[in-house]
Amino acid sequence: MLIFAVRLILEENGKMLFLRQTKKNGGRFSLIGGSVEEHEFAREALAREAEEEAGIHVEPSALSLVHVLHRHKLKKDETLIVLYFKASRFHGEPESLEPKKFKDVAWLQVNNLPAEVSKPTLHVLRCIRDNVIYSEFPARSKVLAFWEQFGNRWAGFSDF
Repeated sequence: MLIFAVRLILEENGKMLFLRQTKKNGGRFSLIGGSVEEHEFAREALAREAEEEAGIHVEPSALSLVHVLHRHKLKKDETLIVLYFKASRFHGEPESLEPKKFKDVAWLQVNNLPAEVSKPTLHVLRCIRDNVIYSEFPARSKVLAFWEQFGNRWAGFSDF
């Protein structure tokens, strides 16, 4: 299944805004964001998600694309195209408005992120730092190795 998603990069004074997931949802730090609904454009979806998840207002026109991630969630059999946008400004005091998913918000030091930040998020942040606009996660070799365990029942990547 292909999922089209968006994430928000919000920095202020050397810190980046994260939502802290509840233990039931993994307990990791994640970025504001979600899926783009059929009737939305990407920046509109991200403005909606910022309001719903953290109670902050961002203008779609103030969001700049900084990265595109093509991601495979192998165990869930999902493929995601995730657009990462940086906001030049926002209004409101961030708070968790979805307590079943996120227990709180946190401003974390950009150059000293904790181990609880997900590997895909760290991957994307490194790419953004290095001015890489597009990346894939996990590495192609890991995707191939995963699908090879199913043998002839799946022949997608082996043709390349």
